[in-house]
Amino acid sequence: MKNRRHFFKQMIAGTGLIGLSLITRKTSASELKINLEQAMIHHVFFWLKNPKDQAACRRFETGLKMLITIPEIKMSHVGRAVPSSRDVVDDSFTYSYMAVFENKEEQDRYQTHPVHLKFIEEYGDLWERVQVYDAES
Repeated sequence: MKNRRHFFKQMIAGTGLIGLSLITRKTSASELKINLEQAMIHHVFFWLKNPKDQAACRRFETGLKMLITIPEIKMSHVGRAVPSSRDVVDDSFTYSYMAVFENKEEQDRYQTHPVHLKFIEEYGDLWERVQVYDAES
């Protein structure tokens, strides 16, 4: 259990320090004041219908910028797939979106937040597939 907590802390710290993200909440790892015993990660992968359509990508990124304004999100990261020849790497998605919540209750509030529902309604036409992975400490 201690090793898992250490890994989780390192992962959050590393995510906060990466400067390569397209969009990220302006919170450094040292400013992230959450109880890591209850923290929850919501990781969403999107496959856009037309991933080479720059206008569609810009529109989708606008939606993601709107989405990360939800106050329950303590930290977020958005990125694009990195091409890889490694068999264990799935690089088939277009965008990856990760949000860190203090606990499951905050993630539950996020799911019904009007901005989240608006994101699904206004930008759902852009993707053909969504895959969600939720994990807690």
